[in-house]
Amino acid sequence: MPEVPAKLYVEKLLKESRGDARRLALVSAAVKDSALRAMADELEADEKGILAANERDVDALGASYEGDVGKDRMKELVARVRMTAESVKEMAGRLRVIADLPDPVGAVTGRWERPDGLQVERVRVPIGVIGVISEMNPLITVESIALCLKSGNLCVFWGAPEWKETHRVMETALRRAAERSGLAAGSWILIDRPDKEMALELIRSGKNLDALIARGGMGLRKVVMEQAKVPVLCHDGGLTHLYVDGEVDLPLAQNVVINSKVQRAAAANSLDTLLVEQIVGRQFLPPLINRLLEQFKVEVRGCPKTIALMGQMAMTGHTAIVPATDADWRTQFLGPILAVKMVEGLDEAIAHIAGHGPCLTAVITTDRYESAMRFTREVDAGAVLVNASSRLHAGDGFGLGVDAGFSVGRLHAKGPIGLEQLTCEKYVAFGSGQLRAPHPVPDTYFDAIMLKRA
Repeated sequence: MPEVPAKLYVEKLLKESRGDARRLALVSAAVKDSALRAMADELEADEKGILAANERDVDALGASYEGDVGKDRMKELVARVRMTAESVKEMAGRLRVIADLPDPVGAVTGRWERPDGLQVERVRVPIGVIGVISEMNPLITVESIALCLKSGNLCVFWGAPEWKETHRVMETALRRAAERSGLAAGSWILIDRPDKEMALELIRSGKNLDALIARGGMGLRKVVMEQAKVPVLCHDGGLTHLYVDGEVDLPLAQNVVINSKVQRAAAANSLDTLLVEQIVGRQFLPPLINRLLEQFKVEVRGCPKTIALMGQMAMTGHTAIVPATDADWRTQFLGPILAVKMVEGLDEAIAHIAGHGPCLTAVITTDRYESAMRFTREVDAGAVLVNASSRLHAGDGFGLGVDAGFSVGRLHAKGPIGLEQLTCEKYVAFGSGQLRAPHPVPDTYFDAIMLKRA
């Protein structure tokens, strides 16, 4: 029997999801939290089944690339897809973290009384149906479903085909636990057809989808931003800049730079461009660059001033840095590459960041209060940090728990998209017969009606 075309398949799923989303928005916090904890327990109980399914995914990956890639490349691909018992424990732990977070749905964020006695509240409510397109590992799958569930949203998830079997076994376990805890069967949708046409149709859906989240590489982000017909809540794009001020504790600055770049070089919030005030460049850069090249195997691409400063390194047996191109100042590297530029001062650093955006994370290391305050005011970024690693720009780093990704947009929210950012706000007003003036009924007639009723 021929498969249903991707467009019709996605349209049917989304159309049926509307009623489920309305019901999910009304589920109590206690039921949601109980379900999330039961889902965590079920994943751990089904660890062997999940890892066996993952092994089938690894075997399928090897068969699909047989003879087409080198041995080292194949090892990288397999390492990316393969899960371990620790992976399952991490997913279960993430579910329990989300269960322990405060439920944002129904939270009153503002309350005031008007002169006529009308009482007005601003209340958090779910966004609705959120599509998630992910090229990342099953931890992101679990996080996405759990964050949407906790915030009262229905998640429609498309995952990369590399984890096709893993996703099927995981979802069976998750759904079994959720339904046993009182959640309806349609509390999330995991699209079981991993072909990329499905992802494209989800991205293009505008009628029955309220928002999109993209988790993956630059190619996916580009497609989502160009073709999405609904708001994109987060897509992990944007550069991370770090400026080293002329008055700074140099050991502190070196630690912040290394942690920002090396702690997890492939992360969206790892350092892309290092800007150093030239007054401290000669003292600060050589030992730092030596460590990055030799100890951490980071490729360093430098501006002409940095190249001139480090020019003797190759002659002394060190690995040389390479000249930076114009494209390097606009690239989110997502790997062990760093662009380094010496600047005259804060003015040039701020101008560089503004001219090479969007900026996901901006960091300044400085001992000057005035420089720190000016940097936080003038730099437009998802998050601005002072004397702290860019890797802290995340839901857990900011005390929000788990996040669904990052936003650099100017609408809704910047920075980590956590539970609160997966809701919107509506107004609720309580009155006692208040009317908008002028009332269309003449006063005398209105008074007579009132007296008659009395």
